[in-house]
Amino acid sequence: MASESIVARVKLLFSLCMFLILVHAANVFLQGYLLQFGILPREPTSLPFIFTTVFIHGSWAHLFNNLFGLVIFGSLCLLRGRRYFINASLFIIVVGGLLVWAFGRPAIHIGASGWIFGLWSLSIALAWYQKSFINFAIAVLVLFFYGGMIYGVLPADKAISFEAHLAGAFAGILCAANSRTRKIR
Repeated sequence: MASESIVARVKLLFSLCMFLILVHAANVFLQGYLLQFGILPREPTSLPFIFTTVFIHGSWAHLFNNLFGLVIFGSLCLLRGRRYFINASLFIIVVGGLLVWAFGRPAIHIGASGWIFGLWSLSIALAWYQKSFINFAIAVLVLFFYGGMIYGVLPADKAISFEAHLAGAFAGILCAANSRTRKIR
């Protein structure tokens, strides 16, 4: 981790954000064609879309809301290194996506918000599973500034996949439980 530069971590996050923007621009150009690659719960042909759904958004506002969260919570996760961020992200995307596929409403679920909620809950849960001052400080700051995100796991708007938010948050907690050995020093 010490040999990794901050520049390399910033480049990774910047590249992900640019990729999300390019995918959305392509989707706009294709008049929403990519929306079909979201998760349709309990549809076997939709199962591989667990890996594509996080890159597809319904609007620019939807995308930019998720980009904001990705930058904030992705940066916190990247404090542990690129490898940790990539592994945690894959874990959250796969576990959260499988939960949405298994239990979500019968509608196409798209967007990176499950991933974002996973990174959010990971930032908080690490304080419990990896007891250290820095993890506690991060958790307190995240709860203070972004504690209201907890309401995003409740059904409020039929157009918003609270299932993805809830599944992602749960996956982030599981990820924290599985990563007890990788502490920030």
